[in-house]
Amino acid sequence: MKTKRRKEGGSVGGPAVPVGVDVQVESLDSISEVDMDFTMTLYLRHYWKDERLSFPSSTNKSMTFDGRLVKKIWVPDVFFVHSKRSFIHDTTTENIMLRVFPDGHVLYSLRVTVTAACNMDFSRFPLDSQTCTLELESYAYTDEDLMLYWKSGDESLSTDDRISLSQFLIQKFHTSSRLAFYSSTGWYNRLYINFTLRRHIFFFLLQTYFPATLMVMLSWVSFWIDRRAVPARVSLGITTVLTMSTIITGVNASMPRVSYIKAVDIYLWVSFVFVFLSVLEYAAVNYLTTLRDGKDRKLRDKAREQAQGMPCTCGMTHARTMMLDGSLSEADANSLAGYTREPVAPDDPPEKSQERMVVHLALDTESTGATKKKGLRGFRIIQNTHAIDTYSRMIFPGAYIFFNLIYWSVYC
Repeated sequence: MKTKRRKEGGSVGGPAVPVGVDVQVESLDSISEVDMDFTMTLYLRHYWKDERLSFPSSTNKSMTFDGRLVKKIWVPDVFFVHSKRSFIHDTTTENIMLRVFPDGHVLYSLRVTVTAACNMDFSRFPLDSQTCTLELESYAYTDEDLMLYWKSGDESLSTDDRISLSQFLIQKFHTSSRLAFYSSTGWYNRLYINFTLRRHIFFFLLQTYFPATLMVMLSWVSFWIDRRAVPARVSLGITTVLTMSTIITGVNASMPRVSYIKAVDIYLWVSFVFVFLSVLEYAAVNYLTTLRDGKDRKLRDKAREQAQGMPCTCGMTHARTMMLDGSLSEADANSLAGYTREPVAPDDPPEKSQERMVVHLALDTESTGATKKKGLRGFRIIQNTHAIDTYSRMIFPGAYIFFNLIYWSVYC
């Protein structure tokens, strides 16, 4: 017995059965970043010719049937590649229509909702655009048996003008086709429905960028608070750090766990670093203040101890004189800011002149020499904790503004 390959479209051992396809997108229901998929409802229509279904007609009118006849004739076995879930609507009956023309041409239409995978790139999120694709292909018939093609080219895809999404702007739909190869079964015709989505940024500006920016600006308030108000500055710093952590956690909770850095991650983590540095800035200010207060306390204690056995020079209008014995080293005497030295009186015995020196406490801070001022200029920022806060008031806002200029120029 001789066996021949039979295409159920009607030909035996002949060329591939051409099946035209067009699609009308009814709605784009949802886009899920976490699951990286989309859900679409569409009308899928197939066109082919089956001479076995031709019939004589004087009026050349077609006949329309419901889904019950579909199970008794051959129909293309088109499926959605990379689909996760799909179903044919069945309210109030199955949404299937079959229309047969007298010459054997057939129109097969069905209403389908499909959830398919979409490979998304979140490196620019939320300033990103995503391109998703819905792919159609024959499951059993290769390109030698069934030729699947778009019936009217780019016009084979139509959309409803009322389609809209809350987070995305639908930029364009377009079609394409190519051959797909499977090593075990061969080549298949595959049709593509491509659509590009651009994310609305306003939602993320309100929910993410503005709160993060406000937290950074709030952390700068501590630079204007007195450095001795420890509870106020510490509580403000901790509050801003915890708030930034909450914002970062909330954003990542609604995103897939990707292994690369997103644009929003860069902004949030840089903002977090600015907030954290403001806390470290106060830690440095508090430490240097405590260190300086300790040194001043030691100097006052030493001066008080030495002043108990020193003569007092009275009647001086611009300076007071203290006598320090030899127990105070030369380095200790030099460390007294605002103090000047002069030789002891000539009537003092030589042995006493080696053990004592007269130190004048100038009432005017300008009594120190210009050379000494120049030498201490480099250390004033460290010694004067007010200066650290003063410089921070300019450096922190300036650096953050510079970062924002670079960020928005790169990603916008």
